[in-house]
Amino acid sequence: MTQIDYYFTVLSPWAYLAGSRLEDIAERHGASVTYKPLDIGQLFGRTGGTLPKDRHPSRMEYRMQELKRWSKALNMPMNHTPAHWPTNGAPASYAIIAAQSAGGGDLGALVHGIMRACWAEEKDMAQDDVIKTCLSEAGFDPGLADSGLLAGAEAYGRNLEDAVSAGVFGSPFYVCDDGEKFWGQDRLALLDAHLGAEKG
Repeated sequence: MTQIDYYFTVLSPWAYLAGSRLEDIAERHGASVTYKPLDIGQLFGRTGGTLPKDRHPSRMEYRMQELKRWSKALNMPMNHTPAHWPTNGAPASYAIIAAQSAGGGDLGALVHGIMRACWAEEKDMAQDDVIKTCLSEAGFDPGLADSGLLAGAEAYGRNLEDAVSAGVFGSPFYVCDDGEKFWGQDRLALLDAHLGAEKG
């Protein structure tokens, strides 16, 4: 079975725009996905990236055009300037890590629910009640938001180290166990084709 390591920050609009396509691709090809949320600020600092607040205005203008194009093309509701962004992505990331460890729910739905809260529902994903609601709606024990804090924080740090070692430098980023890497939601079709070629 092909293994895909999915590196992302819950704060990424591009990860939000990926929707459920990764999960659909993985199911179609019998692949498994390991979700690895991480601190994008630290990743950028170690791999040459620049946070949006530090980018040149021309880059930010183009970024906004692309967000509008892609959300329209994908027919995904999106507030391109959400009220609660940027925010602290760590608590939601810890909850995702705890849920992945606990099992029993739909992890893809949890990840998308958390990002949708920010990018489409004007909610602050850093808030405990938002995280617990997302956990519950995805079939997980909402108490994981509390009980998974320590283990989540440790894994969150490991995910960053794993990302740097794997050559990851952005979000969303998909790394297959054969070493093939795909950066961006706009590369999901290429990931799909790659997994299809592997099976062929």
